[in-house]
Amino acid sequence: MEDSVREQIQGIIDSNDVVLFMKGTKHFPQCGFSATLVEVLRRSGSDFQDVNVLENSEIRQGIKEFANWPTIPQLYVHGKFVGGCDIIREMYEKGELDAVLSAKES
Repeated sequence: MEDSVREQIQGIIDSNDVVLFMKGTKHFPQCGFSATLVEVLRRSGSDFQDVNVLENSEIRQGIKEFANWPTIPQLYVHGKFVGGCDIIREMYEKGELDAVLSAKES
């Protein structure tokens, strides 16, 4: 991944407490996994920044390398990678997601 792409991704993550790299937008998700995470975050009452990876192929590929995670969507909270769809959905179902979302940046 080019340094400029890494810096762009890091800048997005650093500028927002909660960031969801996804296919589509929070108002129009374009895959089922992204739609699931948007709904989970809404139910959790979280305000989040969405990044549509379909608009930028460098970010779409770069985010996979950035987190060493092969799939999209990806959720970052306070600068840290939390997980993809299955992990976040499971955390939500177990009641663990709210603690992550409400924790102050460390």
